[in-house]
Amino acid sequence: MADLQDEADTATAIGTLDAQYAHISAPATPPSAPQPEASPPAGPLERARALLAAHPVVDGHNGLAQVLRAVPWCDLELGERSLDTDVPRLRAGRVGAQFWSLQVPAGDRAVSTTLDRIDQVRALVTEYPEALRAARGAGETTDARNCGRVAALLGPVSGHALADSLGTLRAYHALGVRSVTLCGTSWTTQGDGLTRFGHEVVREMNRLGVLADLTGASLDTMRRTLAVAKAPVIFSHSAARALTDHPLNVPDDVLRLLRSNNGLCMVGFAADQVVRGPAAALREVADHLEHVREVAGPDCVGLGAGYDTGATHADGLTDVSRYPQLIAELLERDWSEADIAALTWGNAMRVMRDAEFAARAAQLRRPPSAATIDELDR
Repeated sequence: MADLQDEADTATAIGTLDAQYAHISAPATPPSAPQPEASPPAGPLERARALLAAHPVVDGHNGLAQVLRAVPWCDLELGERSLDTDVPRLRAGRVGAQFWSLQVPAGDRAVSTTLDRIDQVRALVTEYPEALRAARGAGETTDARNCGRVAALLGPVSGHALADSLGTLRAYHALGVRSVTLCGTSWTTQGDGLTRFGHEVVREMNRLGVLADLTGASLDTMRRTLAVAKAPVIFSHSAARALTDHPLNVPDDVLRLLRSNNGLCMVGFAADQVVRGPAAALREVADHLEHVREVAGPDCVGLGAGYDTGATHADGLTDVSRYPQLIAELLERDWSEADIAALTWGNAMRVMRDAEFAARAAQLRRPPSAATIDELDR
């Protein structure tokens, strides 16, 4: 009771004091601090750069290793305007990973020239360790991205540079090669697109985790490979043949098969692959991306610009710094952020992971193939 009484007396006292000093005005409430003006909504280019900071570009085809031999000296860290690719522009373009093409002309020296290309990419990574890091799969690619480096992936190797040997294929894989083109060989140009040895090459690639690259392959080879492959395939730099009739592009029926394969069509930026008029522009590359997405599905479309391959590129996409401009165009066409994240990073990572998973499963079932082309095709 004493406690309750003390509380009542205290309340009464406070009320008396309030009445006693009621004639004194309370201090005025200070005026509110001026509120900063709301920032205008970010434009498409700013949104594109923000998206690419989280989901950088994985590009399926870059020919820098091929053209560097013709350049007497260059400093890629400072910038090299005679090329489409250098470190400052890779960073400006928000590139997170790059497949370095190892394709070489056909001939007796194809294997040794391919080995020289591999050595050149390795030397490039060693020379610019703050910018590049070698990667052999999805995990190492993600590690490179997390360390602020561009992952350097080896491939594609020319099919003829296998020299009709599965042992050579395994040697390339041991050196880090992760894709091979299926064109320009006797085992892809006879029969129904793949000879018996060709089937064995695809099976061994699946067992190793080497991606089959169908850019430039015949239609029969495309269809047959998609029928027999146990892992996703890629088109490293192809566009839609329905929009532009070009031998490197992919027809719609193959794009539909690609959806079932869970593979990836990485759309090229070369002007002659995307042009529908007198000159190719960025918007036409966007048209091809939209067509591939519609036919093959949003999980089966990626980017394979084909810089430093000697090709003339669409206006607005002249070098590796220009990916944000393309993404801004897609945002203006109401692409969702999820679809763009899949286009730039997610789809390529998924294809590499799926190929690695298929390889681990295949290695439990079968040893390395000892087949030879003489046994199977001759």
